Amino acid sequence: DLSINGMWTERLEDSCEKPDEHPTPLTKQQLEQLVRSLILVEQSQELRILAPEIKVLQEDLQLKKANVYRSIPYSRFGSNRDAHCYRKAFPYLLAFKVSCQEWGQVLLRRKEWDAVLEHSLMAWLYTSELPQWDTASHNALREQCYGVLAAHILTALQHCSLEPSRGHELLRRLKMAQLQSQSIVPCIQELQRILGWAQHLDCDL
Repeated sequence: DLSINGMWTERLEDSCEKPDEHPTPLTKQQLEQLVRSLILVEQSQELRILAPEIKVLQEDLQLKKANVYRSIPYSRFGSNRDAHCYRKAFPYLLAFKVSCQEWGQVLLRRKEWDAVLEHSLMAWLYTSELPQWDTASHNALREQCYGVLAAHILTALQHCSLEPSRGHELLRRLKMAQLQSQSIVPCIQELQRILGWAQHLDCDL
C-alpha cells in the first residue's frame, strides 16, 4: 500500500505528534530523514514490480496531497493558512515532496524516460494544488518540488527519443506548466532544441 493511511501514518504521527514519547522535538532535518526512510520502506515493498504503474504513483500523490489538507485544522474564524496550520501540515507536505523526488529517481535509475516525463508532469499538477500559505517562506517547499520535478524532466528529455508528435504534445504541456513556475523554462529550452526550434526561443519565451 503506497498510501500514508495505515501503518505509514501511524509511524509518522507517533514520531511527530506524541511529545511524551519524544521529549526533544524533531528538527526539520531529522523529520525529513524520518519521512524519507518511511517512503523508502514503501518503495522497497513495491520495487518487485518491474515498472511501477503511473496510475499507482498517481494514487500515491493524490493520497499524500489529501493528507496535507486533512492535517490543516478547520477554523471558522481567521486564516487556515497561517503559521500554526503550516506547522500541522509540514510533515505531510514533506512526505509529498519526498515522494515526488524518490519515485522520480526510481524511474530515472530504470531509464524509464517516458514514465519519468509523465510522472513529473502529473506531480507538477498536484504540486500546484498544494495550499498557498500566508507566509511567503512557507511556500518554499512547493518551489523545491517544482525544482526537483524540472530536474527529472530535463534529464529524461536529454536521454529519450521523441517522435515529433510526442515532442509537440510535451512542449504544449511544459508551457502550461510554466504558468505555475519558471523552474520549467530549461526543460522548454531543451525540448525546443531537440525539436530544432532553438531559433524561436526568444519569441516563445
